[in-house]
Amino acid sequence: MRTVSNCVEDILISQPFLEEALSRNIINYSALALELTEPISKMLKKDVKPGAIMMALRRYSPPPTLSNSVKMKKAIQNLGDITLRSNLTDYTVKNSDTLIANHSEILKMINNEPKLFYTFTRGVHESNIIVSSSLSGFIDAHLKSETFIAVQNGLSAITINLPENNSKIAGLYYHFFKRLAWEGVVLYEVLSTTNEFTILVEEEYVDKAFTAIKRVKV
Repeated sequence: MRTVSNCVEDILISQPFLEEALSRNIINYSALALELTEPISKMLKKDVKPGAIMMALRRYSPPPTLSNSVKMKKAIQNLGDITLRSNLTDYTVKNSDTLIANHSEILKMINNEPKLFYTFTRGVHESNIIVSSSLSGFIDAHLKSETFIAVQNGLSAITINLPENNSKIAGLYYHFFKRLAWEGVVLYEVLSTTNEFTILVEEEYVDKAFTAIKRVKV
């Protein structure tokens, strides 16, 4: 049988910003209890008093994650260099029988220009190519027979070198997303390899995004 405490836990877990603010004692329990009265009453299908919710909020404690917290702190301290690349174009193309063959010609060009920025991701229905904008004409020519879903110019990529074993740390990416969200940065694309994490943003967000990422590292 579900209880008020169960409902409070479900809501806080689904809203990590709220859970964090609660853990830092920067939220008014009484005001939050009033705001949660209606949704929790609907969840339990009966009227619930704000006092019961406030009691559940005060008793709530996040699951114990001491071991992961130690790993997280160490990982944040050991973040590597932050690299910024500007003047990028993002192509989203519908998958087709000819895309890989056409893409191979692009790879030949990239191979001869190692300093150019390039990434390729193949999804279930579409593929994504991000390259230095200086290659736009070449890309357009070699993919002219393909179906473009979206093309976005004027992008910048911010890449963070992650410490080894970062894939074993729960919530590492959340720290980046949280900071970026608080700063009002809209992410156009997110990319990652085993030890690198890259965000793609439009020019208007570059300075705020770079500063936000640096603050995570600090």
